[in-house]
Amino acid sequence: MRYAVRNSFRATGLVVLLGVVMTMLDTTIVNVALGTLARDFHTTLASIQWAATGYLLAMSMTVPITGWAVGRFGVRNVWLVSLTLFVAGSALSAAAWSLWSLVVFRAVQGLGGGLLLPAGQMMLAQAAGKERMGRAMGLISLPAMLVPVLGPPLGGLIVQGLGWRWLFLVNVPVCAVALLAALVLLPREPGAGTRPLDVLGLALLSPGLAALVYGLSEVGNGGSVLHPAVWIGLALVAAFTVRALRGQPGGTLLDLRLFGDRTFASAVLALVCYSAAAFGFTVLVPLYSQLARGGDALEAGLLLAPMGIGAAITMPLAGKLTDSRGPRGAGAAGVLLAVAGIGAFVLLGGGPGPMFLLGLGHGLVATSVAAAAYKTLEHTAIPAATTLSTIAVRLAAPFGVAVLAVLLQLFTAAGVERAFTYAFWVVIGLAAVSLVPIALIGSKSWRRSSSAPA
Repeated sequence: MRYAVRNSFRATGLVVLLGVVMTMLDTTIVNVALGTLARDFHTTLASIQWAATGYLLAMSMTVPITGWAVGRFGVRNVWLVSLTLFVAGSALSAAAWSLWSLVVFRAVQGLGGGLLLPAGQMMLAQAAGKERMGRAMGLISLPAMLVPVLGPPLGGLIVQGLGWRWLFLVNVPVCAVALLAALVLLPREPGAGTRPLDVLGLALLSPGLAALVYGLSEVGNGGSVLHPAVWIGLALVAAFTVRALRGQPGGTLLDLRLFGDRTFASAVLALVCYSAAAFGFTVLVPLYSQLARGGDALEAGLLLAPMGIGAAITMPLAGKLTDSRGPRGAGAAGVLLAVAGIGAFVLLGGGPGPMFLLGLGHGLVATSVAAAAYKTLEHTAIPAATTLSTIAVRLAAPFGVAVLAVLLQLFTAAGVERAFTYAFWVVIGLAAVSLVPIALIGSKSWRRSSSAPA
């Protein structure tokens, strides 16, 4: 029995990695080709930016439906449909003949991609069980850390060597293998559920999230904090929240009452604080290299590489530590290492050493805290919990970037280098705040479940 469970976990991990890696790559790999795409389609950079924005907005809009879709059709079927949508969007994007055909086909990609990550996380969490939750989150977190570092250089090589259409065509064989692996390795599930879709909740939350992500991205790109999309998004999400809290559990799109579980709420809050700091920092570093240090785009991109290497080292270790000793120690140690790395980066003016130290800490935090979010929940709550945590992190990233962009504008009068220094110290403070919710994560239930037989 133990071998069968372990074998099922490994098979699921293989399937999830094959599908998730290409989805994550597409969030960064296309950005390096925007100039080439603008030239080939005879349009402006501002217009072609919608090829990237449309993908992200479509991803944001589909995440809220994941929990309902899994409960209604089963996670295996949702995974297969998502992969099919993604590969179809990839093939169509490669054949795009105009700007707006590319934007539409990228949105099709995003519809599939938005479901893949939370569905994959659900499958891993369910296959791992509570005893292997740390290792499961380490596995799903690894591509999330490496892809932003490897994506831009890989995209540049493909565009220069093969042309921009291959940015999308490269997805087709990988996703075909992922589909075949899913069909062969994932077990079939019992019949579909009968839970109705909360149409009004979806009509409030999906556009609200898309508006928030778009508005925060615009603020991060130098727009006003009074951007209408931000306030429209906040209003729609607030309306959904009020309705969800007043409704019956199971009758709304998302069960917000899960935040009544202290460990889950603390883990999600820690992820939000830390993710806002980490994503903001990864955007600041290339800008700092180019604007304050006079480096080129390649040098700016390579600055992040040691961070990815450090995270790749500690993520597997964090998974084992979390499973055996709980998440608080690994999570707190990770935050302290990350803060030390950012501080050293500021004091030393950059360098691979501080970035590597930050990466070591990041690997510990991302794995342990993500695992903690599931530890005290029932098996049936995993789809809703995954959807909630994914939405929270998806919003934290552009929020962190937007806050730091506004601060850079405010501090610019003190000089470019000093403005970046101030912004980096804000990142340190934001990351350090995550220590508070990490300390609130329960430990007794973790020790009980960890000592249970696998």
